[in-house]
Amino acid sequence: MYQWAKPWNPLGGECPHKCSYCSTKTMMRFPEVRYKYSGDIRLFSALHKNPGNKEGQIIFVCAQNDLFAKEVPDWMIKAIMLQCKKYGYHTYFFQTKNPARYLKYLPDFLWDSILCTTIETNRWYPEIMGNAPHPELRAAAMNRITGFEKQITIEPIIEFDLDEMVSMIKFCEPTKVNIGADSKRNHLPEPSKDKLLALIDALKEFTVIERKTNLERLLK
Repeated sequence: MYQWAKPWNPLGGECPHKCSYCSTKTMMRFPEVRYKYSGDIRLFSALHKNPGNKEGQIIFVCAQNDLFAKEVPDWMIKAIMLQCKKYGYHTYFFQTKNPARYLKYLPDFLWDSILCTTIETNRWYPEIMGNAPHPELRAAAMNRITGFEKQITIEPIIEFDLDEMVSMIKFCEPTKVNIGADSKRNHLPEPSKDKLLALIDALKEFTVIERKTNLERLLK
């Protein structure tokens, strides 16, 4: 998902959020993926291995699942966090659609952890977002987090209201915003090129923007 981060996936089972565009769903044709990401939430053997293959990497924790979904047991989160501390020479990147649960674990994160949430749009599309919390709730939780680097990922970007979207992202106080498009042909409602460029220009006023390569389709 990010060229600058190495994925580490010790958490299996079906993601409780069940977003319609879930990238893991597109890989279910592979038996090993279908086995790992179906059924109950559970830990896998990756938990007991060094998440990186060299020192000082950025590790994307649970890239194919949501570690902080409300259905994930506390003891599983604690087990994964302890493993992060065991290999504390890495930098750990966490991303969730339930950042309110970050607040409970702030003392457990390593000091240089990066905390991120997904905000695809300011609007509510229940048929797309499944069981994930409303984007406004995600922004409110991120605003309450201090002492850590915070990022926002707008991917896949979905049709939005410009002023409301900019205000929501600014409220989160992110150091960086990653923007990407739907690359799995999910037929999502998407913004026009002009609207997307207006969003990027507005966000540049207060944060760093990283355009993911799949965004170029919308900028042609």
